[in-house]
Amino acid sequence: MPLLVTDYSWTQTDSTVFISVPLKGRKVEKVDIMSTEEYLKVHYPPYLFEAFLFEPVDDDRSTAKVGNGVAVISLSKRTNKVWEHLMITTNDKEKKKEIRERALLTYQEKLSSESRSKVEKQHAEKKYALEIMMKLEKEERDSIQKIKDNEREKTTAELAAWQLRQKQKAEEEAQLRLQSQRDNQNKRAMTEKKWTEGSVGGTVELDQRGNSEGKSKRKQANLPAPRLTGNIQVMFTPRVFPTALRESRVPEEEDWLKKQAEARRAVNADDKELKDLKEEERNPDWLKDKGDKYFATGDYLSAVNAYSLAIRLNRKIPALYSNRAACHLKLKNLHKAIEDSSQALDLLTPPVVANAAARARAHVRRGSAFCQLQLYAEGLQDYQAALKISPHNKVLQADTQRIKDIIQGTDHETQ
Repeated sequence: MPLLVTDYSWTQTDSTVFISVPLKGRKVEKVDIMSTEEYLKVHYPPYLFEAFLFEPVDDDRSTAKVGNGVAVISLSKRTNKVWEHLMITTNDKEKKKEIRERALLTYQEKLSSESRSKVEKQHAEKKYALEIMMKLEKEERDSIQKIKDNEREKTTAELAAWQLRQKQKAEEEAQLRLQSQRDNQNKRAMTEKKWTEGSVGGTVELDQRGNSEGKSKRKQANLPAPRLTGNIQVMFTPRVFPTALRESRVPEEEDWLKKQAEARRAVNADDKELKDLKEEERNPDWLKDKGDKYFATGDYLSAVNAYSLAIRLNRKIPALYSNRAACHLKLKNLHKAIEDSSQALDLLTPPVVANAAARARAHVRRGSAFCQLQLYAEGLQDYQAALKISPHNKVLQADTQRIKDIIQGTDHETQ
């Protein structure tokens, strides 16, 4: 049975009642306060303070503060007047029981209402957040679609302009050919007319034999000149490679050029998902340009998506893997950066001057990923391979030396 608290104190104004209840050394978290319009309870086991209030109070405006060994409850009066007592003076236990039960029921309903309000507020906030997210996603999709439409319209306009130019050019060439034919016909007619007039003027002085010879000469004059015979030699410009003859790697260069040509033709658009793409979206070069633009603006995820779609279309272009590795480095997807750099190096074979810069970039990207994973020995191998390709690169020299210092434990920044 709880111990009733009797050493409380209270004061009042016309609008507020202040009640001070001593906590008798109890901790704040052990204090339970319940308040309604006509009932107040402060329970901190084994002590209990309850008050059957003299007048109704405004529970929503009432407050309670617990600290420094005392609980101070401020009750706002419904009517501004001075109370004669803090509590009702009746000793009717049934009435007090009824007030207590009614207060408990009111308090439970209040808690339930607050709980429902809290749930509804959370639901409304989630709904609002979802609507905002959907709106942002829709705006982003609309923006992407607008960019695609603009690009399509621009390409269509350029194609139409090119077709118009080609048509005009063909018409001009046809008119020139027709005019040339007409000029040739006019010249031929004028020549025949002059020759005929000369022949008619000379027939008076010619005999029968002379007439026959004149006819024969006219026939011979109308015959075209015989064609000249001969051989036409076709010469091809030789491909000059930058290496000296004593260091010539022409077979490797030719093999590299052949692989590049085959890679450009190896487009895979048989996938059902890829068939839904637009014409320009099935072009790996177009997708690579898109990825490069996204990378330049710092949109690395979009760049990865563009390179990945291009790779699905054509898996033999090393630049797609190398550029995607650069994106993964920015996104800290270090294992994927290593994988893509390795794939690029596998495709950049045989090693020739034409692909030297691409091989150096792939080695640096893989080496950087290894170093960020603290695999400095593996990273050093890639940087040394890049430095071997570009031995005069000052930045590569400095980075390689830095990695060596880290491995040897002499890098001052790590101490």
